[in-house]
Amino acid sequence: MSGNCPFCELAEDRVLWSDDEVRVVADGFPVTPGHMLVITRRHVGSYFQTTDTERASIAEALDAAKRLVEQDFLPDGFNIGINDGPAAGQTVPHLHVHLMPRYAGDAEDPRGGVRWVRSETARYW
Repeated sequence: MSGNCPFCELAEDRVLWSDDEVRVVADGFPVTPGHMLVITRRHVGSYFQTTDTERASIAEALDAAKRLVEQDFLPDGFNIGINDGPAAGQTVPHLHVHLMPRYAGDAEDPRGGVRWVRSETARYW
């Protein structure tokens, strides 16, 4: 645990799924309806600092989060993303993986997906 970390101090009543390594919660500031976060229990900043066990739990948690989203929403696709480091836009220095449901028509032209992080390089077709 790390002091003043919102993910270390996460209220257990927000947890929708968990195992020994990770927890799944609804994003507090969702980009799309059903936006979920997979958060490591251990305070670690980068995906590249995780253990093999944590990485396996992240994969299992993404599957569980997808099932939870599909229970209440009818997404047409998903974006999965990690902002790893301040230069990548990470604002909470505790590893979390975004599962963002996508819906037909939620963007005028969704081609390129995560490439739109840098809009000048997104359109490569």
